[in-house]
Amino acid sequence: MINEKLATVKKNIPSNVTLVAVSKTKPNELIEEAYKAGQRIFGENKAQELKNKAEVLPKDIQWHFIGHLQRNKVKYIAPHTSLIHSIDSIQLLTEVNKQGLKNNRIIDCLLQFHIATEESKFGLSLEEATELLNSNDFLNLKNIKIVGVMGMASFINNEEQVRNEFIRLKDIFTQLNNNFFKKTETFQTISMGMSGDYQIAIEEGSTMIRVGSAIFGNRN
Repeated sequence: MINEKLATVKKNIPSNVTLVAVSKTKPNELIEEAYKAGQRIFGENKAQELKNKAEVLPKDIQWHFIGHLQRNKVKYIAPHTSLIHSIDSIQLLTEVNKQGLKNNRIIDCLLQFHIATEESKFGLSLEEATELLNSNDFLNLKNIKIVGVMGMASFINNEEQVRNEFIRLKDIFTQLNNNFFKKTETFQTISMGMSGDYQIAIEEGSTMIRVGSAIFGNRN
């Protein structure tokens, strides 16, 4: 039962950690089941799927976009998303800003960092993020707000390596906070940890975990 799985996950996380229930590929009925159990934050990784779900499911759901986002798909999620986890370029951020302006809203975003060993993972390096945040292009964006960082650890059984990757992301967050966001109270999200490693992530400072299979069962 989804409500039981949800209760188990919530029991294992501190009150200062936000749970994103990863509902990608899952049918609306299962999301409604989790919603009835009190869950309000859901994560999707396909823009069209997020749009379709947001249009028919309860309006107080907060939709997080957690997948790799193509610029031409931003328009689908801009009216609906409460947080985009996967900003990895100034070009993408500029498009989010443009769509935020069109929808008369400021869209919260996380900078995604490449902390894993797998080449297939997306994300910025600290140097690239520093360049982005120092750029005039960034300073002119008024319809986005950077509220934290996101990263995905390597998908391996080596706990020490996974822990070190989470430590690295926390360190990046601290550096960005000190250098760019000291006067910004809203810069406080560290989105790291999924079904297999969220306990380690929380131990290393995660404030937001993205959990799918531990709530909804394995992906189809």
